[in-house]
Amino acid sequence: MSNHDASNAVIQPTNFIHQIIEQDQQQGLEKVVTRFPPEPNGYLHIGHAKSICLNFGTAEKYNGECNLRFDDTNPGKEDQEFVDAIMDDVRWLGFNWAGEVRYASNYFDTFYAWAQHLIREGKAYVCDLSPEEASEYRGWATEPGKNSPFRERSVDENLDLLERMKQGEFDEGSRVLRAKIDMTSPNMNLRDPILYRIRKASHHQTGDKWCIYPSYDFAHGQEDAIEGVTHSICTMEFADHRPLYEWFIENLPVPSKPRQYEFGRLNINYTVTSKRKLKQLVDEGHVNGWDDPRMPTIQGMRRRGYSPQAVRNFCDSLAVAKTDGTVDMAQFEFFIREDLNENAARAMCVMNPLKLVITNFPEGEVEMLSAPVHPQKEMGTRTLPFTRELYMDRGDFNEDSTLSRKKFRVLVPGDYMRLRSAYVIKAEDVIKDADGEIIEVHASLVPGTVGENPPEGMKPRGVMHWVSATEGKQATVRIYDRLFNVESPDKGEGDFLANINPDSFSEITNCWVEPDLLNAAPETGFQFEREGYFVADRYEHSPEHPVFNKTIGLRDTWKK
Repeated sequence: MSNHDASNAVIQPTNFIHQIIEQDQQQGLEKVVTRFPPEPNGYLHIGHAKSICLNFGTAEKYNGECNLRFDDTNPGKEDQEFVDAIMDDVRWLGFNWAGEVRYASNYFDTFYAWAQHLIREGKAYVCDLSPEEASEYRGWATEPGKNSPFRERSVDENLDLLERMKQGEFDEGSRVLRAKIDMTSPNMNLRDPILYRIRKASHHQTGDKWCIYPSYDFAHGQEDAIEGVTHSICTMEFADHRPLYEWFIENLPVPSKPRQYEFGRLNINYTVTSKRKLKQLVDEGHVNGWDDPRMPTIQGMRRRGYSPQAVRNFCDSLAVAKTDGTVDMAQFEFFIREDLNENAARAMCVMNPLKLVITNFPEGEVEMLSAPVHPQKEMGTRTLPFTRELYMDRGDFNEDSTLSRKKFRVLVPGDYMRLRSAYVIKAEDVIKDADGEIIEVHASLVPGTVGENPPEGMKPRGVMHWVSATEGKQATVRIYDRLFNVESPDKGEGDFLANINPDSFSEITNCWVEPDLLNAAPETGFQFEREGYFVADRYEHSPEHPVFNKTIGLRDTWKK
């Protein structure tokens, strides 16, 4: 029984969040509103893809809305480059956000007014403890904290100091605004958390208007409330923050009361998803940028040739649970292969070329043969120019004519082989250079065997791919594999960089492809017959310089 619907999308199993929503609808909830709230301080990765699919997919399922909102409260680490890339990622995955793109910075004036409200209510104060002193006063998980000596400042003094912080009168790190909650709480997040820090940094949306910026915790729930979010879905590391989320909602004059729910984050073996480690890979030149096809970023997966539907199918197949889990990379790769096998056009590319001369085919003549674009689907036909000189793969020939036909499906002297979508040929001779290396194979074709069986008793050893040496075109092929060669590259005390797979990238410049592939649009995927799945590079592929990236092999070569 298939787990796909008519559009080939994975049928999503119900989950605890959907069950909560359906209960809320039974109690009168009219519209579901979710949000995807990335911080624009890096590129999104496969873990974010799961969150995107969950938040946007949930809104779609219940005919609701999902906002795209940037939690841009830390200008020192943020950049417009990341904003643009994130919007591109969401669109590429096939989702549309409700209304305009939103930013936490849209609400900075409101946050400031609400900070003043907390001060007037006696629930916030300006604290002059240094970061080191504040850490000491905070205590430990097993030891209560103690109150700041500045905790009992008057309302007027706190309002005055906050305004002067806003005007840039004080140095960074000299003062913060803190909520007044409970320094003895067993939940460390409730021990008078920071609401505002002094940061004299220019902001990519607000410029130099602000010298203070709200903490993520102070901004997050209030953004949800302003936007009318009904279900604020985030990963498990925010579970301990939920009591603080709810404290702000209860103690501020917010226009709505969202609820936070947590689910387990996605981890995949043979990769890392820490932003810090991904940035290290880029900054130190271990990969060629954030969109390197070996990276687990959405931009990298896109350049690798993964389709958005395959990524969505994978994410939709995963359990939405309340615990973190690690998924085998092979499970992800299954969805990539399944999608490409179903949808990728077929083509031929010879990566290790050996000249094949058809001695009984006229020199200078070109015969146009026809081959299906896809063997199982109605995707039309493609034209293959057949000429006297061809390229075959060097691995498809062996001089030893005694090789077993069952074990070795290669061309040998005196025996027959089928050229894909073309003639049956018989190898007759080889030409070698001064070093004894074979530089040409000479063969004769069997007439009348295009699309037809050869005469009785003439059994080809197998089928091999080929490209015309005179009509085919030279191309660059980049071979990508898993970036790390161990299942948990960042576990243990060792340097995760020591686990980089030295064979994760290679480039072959003397490849020969069907001539029509020069006109392939960037990001078009193909199955290069007998070689694997490949994609025309998003940025560098052109008719003058064709470049293809290997997406994935035909079979899992990592299987234990």
